[in-house]
Amino acid sequence: MPAFLTDDWFETVEKLSADAGDLNLPPALANLAINLVVANADNTTEVSLEGGKIHKGLSPNAKTTLNMDAETLRKVFLEFDMAAAMQAFMTGKIKVQGDMSQLMALQTAKPSQEQKDLFKRVLEHTA
Repeated sequence: MPAFLTDDWFETVEKLSADAGDLNLPPALANLAINLVVANADNTTEVSLEGGKIHKGLSPNAKTTLNMDAETLRKVFLEFDMAAAMQAFMTGKIKVQGDMSQLMALQTAKPSQEQKDLFKRVLEHTA
């Protein structure tokens, strides 16, 4: 099982995403692109969420960038813990650059069962 945010992990995520096929997303999520800059003690990893899937690197389509640590990323985007998201935002663990309205789409749109299943499989393959 690859460690979170390593090259092996991104390869696993890419394969799981390809295997998942169409995620049947609501339009608000299907059209959403957000960049994530994840800072840890020893490095910074650039990630994007686009088309309901996680990608290595930043998306040129994103109008919003979130800065956070790996633990927050895992809780918010893999575990869909919206309480953790609000707490992290309120305590400054998530910093936002760009279009805040993109975050509103995340709050109101519900992930499809297909997206939930994909992220569950990604979490199962994450050390």
